[in-house]
Parts: sequence; C-alpha cells; structure tokens
Amino acid sequence: MRLTDQLTLRRSGTRATRHGATCSGSTENGTAVEWCLVLPGRPELTLHDTRWDNGERDLVLHQPSVVPEMPALLANLHGRRRAGIEAVPAGRGRLRLMAWTVIPRTGSDRAGFKKSLTTAQLATQCGLSLLRTLTSRPGATLEPAFDREDLRLVDLEHPQDVKPLQHALYFPVDDDETPVMAYVITRVMPTLRAAGWLPPSPAF
Repeated sequence: MRLTDQLTLRRSGTRATRHGATCSGSTENGTAVEWCLVLPGRPELTLHDTRWDNGERDLVLHQPSVVPEMPALLANLHGRRRAGIEAVPAGRGRLRLMAWTVIPRTGSDRAGFKKSLTTAQLATQCGLSLLRTLTSRPGATLEPAFDREDLRLVDLEHPQDVKPLQHALYFPVDDDETPVMAYVITRVMPTLRAAGWLPPSPAF
C-alpha cells in the first residue's frame, strides 16, 4: 500500500521467530510477521508485528544484525518506541493501538515520545490527511483512549487545539493492515521527516 507518493508499505510474507521482552516486561517467545517500508534510494526498513506466546502483541521497527548507513536519529529508532496492540474491554471484536507519537528532539540523536497532545498537535506531527486515511478504513476510529467526561471527542474535520489527551486508534480484530499503518504514521514517519528522508508534514 502507498502511504505517500514516495513511501510504500508491504507485507513481506516472511515470519520470524523471536525471543525477548514484551511490552509488559515478560520474557517470551513469539512469532513476528514482517512488513517492509520502502523509500526509493534508501535502505529498506523492516517492521515486526509480533504475537507473543503469552498473548501480548506489539509493533516495532526491527533492528537487523547490521543496520545500514542512515542518520543516527533513524538508526536509534530500531528496536525502540514499540506500540502495543490490546483488546478493548467490551470492545465487541475491536483492538486498539495508542496513538502516541515520536517527536525528534533538536540536537539529539534520539527521539522523544509524546503521549498527550491536542488533536491539532497530533495532526501536525503525523499529517492530517494520513490520520484521515487511517480512520476511513472499515471499522477504524480515532478516539480518546480513556472514558472521561472532560475529554472532547476526536474530530479530524475540525481538530481541537485546546485540551491535550491520549488518542487511540481502534480497529477490527481481523484487520492486520491498519495497526501497521498507524505505527508507521505515528512512530516512523515523524522520524523520517526529521532525518530528511521525507518532506515536512503539510500544514492544515
């Protein structure tokens, strides 16, 4: 699937056996489905969608044994800033991924991580058109991650810039593409832009 005019995401068809720590810190074995992120003239990036033996699942930019030459900011994203995928309580067959985003720090080789943003800030960081593409997929919605009366609804037609909140992307349990797209849009693409591999996110 094409995310931008330059960037393409595709399932590689490869599965890898993994052993390591889950998002909860448990040490487990797991099986990862590999996805490839392709940008012309740049080294191919590999993402792992791992299902662990204890039932957990997460997405991460996989670190190969030899990382190709690339800006340190991007190289340091490998193996970091994972996104957990979890079942929604009473979610009627839906899963969710927290729409936290990677925010590169000026003068640093490591990107920061932001959990609470206004919807306008999230759109600025990730690209409003890309967030709309995500939520146009069948059964996918962007909503507040927690049920609180003081939180505004998430409206991508008129993104609010008043109240920071934690956003989450909700999607059907049988949809394997949407969470990978969300991971790329929220974690990887902001780093690609900061590293100069993609143009800045367009203003809205």
